Amino acid sequence: MFCPQCGATNVDNAVVCAQCGRNFQSGATGTSITGAPTPLPVTGTVIPPGATVPNYLAFAILSTILCCIPAGIPAIVYSSQVNSKLLAGDLAGARAASNNAKMWCWISFGLGLATIGVGVLASVLGILGSLRH
Repeated sequence: MFCPQCGATNVDNAVVCAQCGRNFQSGATGTSITGAPTPLPVTGTVIPPGATVPNYLAFAILSTILCCIPAGIPAIVYSSQVNSKLLAGDLAGARAASNNAKMWCWISFGLGLATIGVGVLASVLGILGSLRH
C-alpha cells in the first residue's frame, strides 16, 4: 500500500504510514480540536518506487583489499556515506557520494591492474636478461 501523502510503501494491513505517520483508518482525518487539519511530520525525502542509489560498498572493499589500498580507502568512505545521506533525506548528496564511490573503485581497480602489469613486465624482462648471459 502506498501512502497518499508521502508515497512511501507500507504493508497492506498498516494502520499508519511508517514514513510520515498518516493514519490509514477511515474516519480519521487528522484534524485538531479546532477542526483544522494538522500537518503530519515528514522525515527525509521520499524515493520514488523502483529508484535506488547503489552504495558500491562490496566493490569498494574488494578493490581496496585486492587492488590498491590508498585509492580504495576513499571508495569505502564515500560508499559508507550513501545510506546515511539517504536516511537524512539528501538524495542529491547520496547520488554524488555513490558516483564518487564508483569512481574511486575504478581508480583502485585500474591502479591494481597497472601494478600487476608492471610486475609481469619486470619479470619477463628479468628472465630475458638472464637468458642472454
